[in-house]
Amino acid sequence: MNDDILHDKDIREPLFEYLEDNFGKVRILEEKRTGSARADVVMITPDFLYGIEIKSDADTYARLEKQVKNYDWYYDRNIIVVGTSHAAHVSEHVPEWWGIITVERIGEELDFYVLRQTMDNPKVKDKRKITILWRTELNRILAKNNLPKYKEKSKLFVQEKLLDKVPDDILWKQAYEELFERDYNTIAQEIEDFRKRRKR
Repeated sequence: MNDDILHDKDIREPLFEYLEDNFGKVRILEEKRTGSARADVVMITPDFLYGIEIKSDADTYARLEKQVKNYDWYYDRNIIVVGTSHAAHVSEHVPEWWGIITVERIGEELDFYVLRQTMDNPKVKDKRKITILWRTELNRILAKNNLPKYKEKSKLFVQEKLLDKVPDDILWKQAYEELFERDYNTIAQEIEDFRKRRKR
């Protein structure tokens, strides 16, 4: 067995440290459903939502075309992080606006190198991106913008109302603030409370 081959599990924790060191204030969410695919990592910053795909030395490009399409629907910017076995050819498999970071083992440490800077994703769809927010998060954004609660309306209705009524620069700043504050320990209670209020 080649000890130099990096697997996904080897990369994740050092990658999160690298992202925190290089992007400033970030929130990392793992394994986020993204359309019909699953994002390895979602990174929230105050200004952008990043989708991050990891392709270790042990991975292939078999599913990447479908993954790229889904990432491009949901995230402002996208990055692929690859082991050195992919470094020479990865740019042929992702759009030019995707950032590329390579990772290799140097002694006991992992070394990350920016092979290509990330650019704004021209294909992101606001109607897809807003689905990442929970109903309780959408409700708080409604309140911040003095909009009705729409208690009897569907989540889709609320998403579309926010996209229509709140300017993009305000909406997404508030959305990313909500994602920074997301608490997975309280969501079940928040959903239950919301359902009870709807029944009143």
